[in-house]
Amino acid sequence: MAEQTKAVSKEEELKKLSVMSTVRSFLPLIGLVAVFIIFNVLTGGRMIKNMSLVMSQVYVTMIASTGVFFIMTMGGLDFSQGSILGLSSIVVCFVSKQYGNIPLAVVAGIVVGAAIGAINGFFYVNRKIKSFIVTICTMFLFRGIIKYLTSNAPVQGSTQLMLMNTDRLKMICTLIVIVIGYAVFRFTKFGVYLRAIGAGEKAAKFAGIRTDKMKFLIYVLSGAITGFAAFVNSVKVGSVTATGGSQLETQILIALVLGGMPISGGAKARFMNVIIGSLMYIVLSAGLNMLGLTTQTMQLIQGIVFLIFVAVFADRQSLQVIK
Repeated sequence: MAEQTKAVSKEEELKKLSVMSTVRSFLPLIGLVAVFIIFNVLTGGRMIKNMSLVMSQVYVTMIASTGVFFIMTMGGLDFSQGSILGLSSIVVCFVSKQYGNIPLAVVAGIVVGAAIGAINGFFYVNRKIKSFIVTICTMFLFRGIIKYLTSNAPVQGSTQLMLMNTDRLKMICTLIVIVIGYAVFRFTKFGVYLRAIGAGEKAAKFAGIRTDKMKFLIYVLSGAITGFAAFVNSVKVGSVTATGGSQLETQILIALVLGGMPISGGAKARFMNVIIGSLMYIVLSAGLNMLGLTTQTMQLIQGIVFLIFVAVFADRQSLQVIK
């Protein structure tokens, strides 16, 4: 009798955990809708009226977040994304103006991003240095190179590049990355391997997954994706200054956490974290800007809101030491 009671109580406990897990997975979406409605009311409907302007700010963040999402799924971090975007943007602008070839400029940006990702992956995998330490070092290294290359004047893109600045093009580029990223993550072994490494690297090795090779390739892929985001960024701004890509890594990390991304990755990572998180970050930032607040007040409110959302959405049961 006692054993039956225990079995029933365990079954009820599992059901409760399942319900809580389902509710938690919908919280980021509910949060996004709530934040949008609140700011739309506070701004007198300007959020909806200026929707195209708000959306124009999300494309670069969403594309770059896709690569970092893959890294975080396997339990790593990358703080060099801003520097990758800045340096790749310089290359895109330079090649487009020097050679007048946009496809070549896009490829050049992707190659530069992938090369920086390879440097991160080499020190992370081969030298066994923690991912956040490696990427912080490369962040400062390449930020210095960006400042050196733009010390005399901003690096200008070609007229042809600037004429491509349309919402349609930027949306198509973003959709291509999102659709391919989702399909690969959801329907191929690639996604399974990523989640397996994030859940437990030793177990993944015993299962026959070449974890070191996977981790290296993920950093290369993430860099390449951000290199492509540099093309979208160059189309949008037309030139690159010393601050090009600055703070992108912070925006991505906050966006993913707001989207419900578990910091330690693993099986609970969902590709929707990228989309919802990027939208929520941009809506929150745009809404505060529309209210006409000072920079200091905006930063204060952002900090409070981010802390609240992290406290609500972060899955503290799965937190581990970052690889």
